[in-house]
Amino acid sequence: MAHETCSSSLAYNDENSLSCAILLAYYTAQNDYEMIREFPSGKGFADYAFVPRSNSNKPAMIIELKYNKSADTAIRQIRENRYSGRLSAFSGEILLVGINYDKKAKGENRKKHTCIIEKVVHN
Repeated sequence: MAHETCSSSLAYNDENSLSCAILLAYYTAQNDYEMIREFPSGKGFADYAFVPRSNSNKPAMIIELKYNKSADTAIRQIRENRYSGRLSAFSGEILLVGINYDKKAKGENRKKHTCIIEKVVHN
């Protein structure tokens, strides 16, 4: 729903449109999270990190967006580049979120994305 609300019908299936959807989701969750775009960590930058505020018991999230690849590729990049390493002081659940979209998809298929969410417990 957030994606359809904030995306142009002319450019629905691109990283900017998905980023807008993620930002809209953040605005509803900003009491619980600090969002960092292009999160510097490990070997590179994760597209997004949602870091729980001190008054929140929510899980941390690392989000990687891919296009024309796979959600598995996004998760693998999070793990191989150790994007969650910067959250080493955080104890609790960390959600690794990989989202893939097909930039060339047309018609109703343009709204199909793949997403994988893995939970990691960090002590």
